Amino acid sequence: MIIKSSTALRNDYGSISDLAHKEAEPIYITKNGEGDLVVMSVEAFEEREEHLRLKAKLEAAELARLSGAPTYTIEESRRRLEAIYQGG
Repeated sequence: MIIKSSTALRNDYGSISDLAHKEAEPIYITKNGEGDLVVMSVEAFEEREEHLRLKAKLEAAELARLSGAPTYTIEESRRRLEAIYQGG
């Protein structure tokens, strides 16, 4: 976990920005010794968001499976996709 003070952010934004890009993880910013903000690079944020979207889709699929939704083998899935995309 990376922790920096708000003073460090205010006085040396460039090094905090460089650190965020280099480490690709959140940097916790404190104010008067207490947690206040979290900053991260745009790239790290977008990657984290994509990971969360994928996790939500997998969780929804697993819940559907557990509730009795039909499941297919790889071969059955391949045939179904071929029928859809080859007009069959």
